[in-house]
Amino acid sequence: MGRGKVVVERIQNKINRQVTFSKRRNGLLKKAFELSVLCDAEIALIIFSSRGKLFQFSSTDINRIIEKYRQCCFNMSQTGDVVEHQSQQCLYEELLILRVKHESLQRTQRNLLGEELEPLSMKELLSLEKQLDRTLEQARKHLTQKLLSRIDELHGKVHNLEQVNKHLESKEKCTQICEGSTNNHIWLHDAQVNQFEYGTAGSFRLQQEQTTASKGKEIDTRTDQGQSSHNKNN
Repeated sequence: MGRGKVVVERIQNKINRQVTFSKRRNGLLKKAFELSVLCDAEIALIIFSSRGKLFQFSSTDINRIIEKYRQCCFNMSQTGDVVEHQSQQCLYEELLILRVKHESLQRTQRNLLGEELEPLSMKELLSLEKQLDRTLEQARKHLTQKLLSRIDELHGKVHNLEQVNKHLESKEKCTQICEGSTNNHIWLHDAQVNQFEYGTAGSFRLQQEQTTASKGKEIDTRTDQGQSSHNKNN
């Protein structure tokens, strides 16, 4: 049964990643050695681990090979396409720098999250601790500022509510005073109406009594006159 396809991506497990790096590094160094012996080639191999540790191999003096590489690049720039070669070289160097920065930032982020702390030295751990202290101090400072701003905002809302409450209380007192005054006016008006009605009814009864008395006197007078005339006729 054949081997499955290996997915080329970062190994998340730290131990597996270190084991894989060690095996593949040794395999790459072995292949470089075999290539230099079998083909009589000048080979220079430079490897930096994620911790920054250097591993290198060279079939001869590595400084001489690097100098030969630089001289070859210089001759290439002199013989043709200088602008294109320099542009490609700059882009490649920039890519290498960005890749190193990216890996460094990833490693720093993992360290800040408490991961991969075992490879760090005492000096690096102390620096990481100071950085965490500064970060925690800044976070607490901003949190305190936000809390104070929120408290001031709430105090302003409380003050506004107190002013509205005072205004409503004063308005309620004025309403009660106006209602009391209205009730007093109504009571006085009712009393005046009752007094007027009582006086009118008394005057009317007195007038009726006087009218009845006058009618009674007229009837008595007529009766007396009739009796007198009757007596004369007899």
